[in-house]
Amino acid sequence: MTRVAIRETAQTDTEQLLALYPQVFPDEDLTGVVTALLDEPSGVLSLVGKSGNQNVAHVIFTLCYTGTDSATGALLGPLGVRPDHQGGGLGTEIVRAGFRRLDEMGVSKVFVLGDPGYYGRFGFETERRIQTPCPIPDEWTEVWQSVLLSKGDRMADGVLTVPKPWMNPALWSD
Repeated sequence: MTRVAIRETAQTDTEQLLALYPQVFPDEDLTGVVTALLDEPSGVLSLVGKSGNQNVAHVIFTLCYTGTDSATGALLGPLGVRPDHQGGGLGTEIVRAGFRRLDEMGVSKVFVLGDPGYYGRFGFETERRIQTPCPIPDEWTEVWQSVLLSKGDRMADGVLTVPKPWMNPALWSD
């Protein structure tokens, strides 16, 4: 696999990142939520994997909370690796880099709505205490997952509160 440098996203990365997601998810339009998250003034950790001058991977973590808690959680998504760079561990590398940074920020728990077969490699397990911000189909119950970071779980039970870009019900249904 080609050497890839992982760093925080810069404004100059936006055009390539918006071109990345249709390659990775041809049946889903994620450009709107990616643009909105990148425009958030705070509470978003966006990492890019660069090979030369090409963005080949990207992940966003959005800070979130339950009840009146401070932001001690993060929502992972979207995550994308360019098809010609998939299968070499880059997705794992960029997610783990995000986990390290989140842990340093005091984030205790990371949530994802995704494939348990993929996200299980990071220790994600079905989340039962904290609910999604918008309803999800019953058959998706097992794909709502979380993982504890080294700081432990300090989040109260309840509904996950997320920034406005994530409050579109279409993002939480099929």
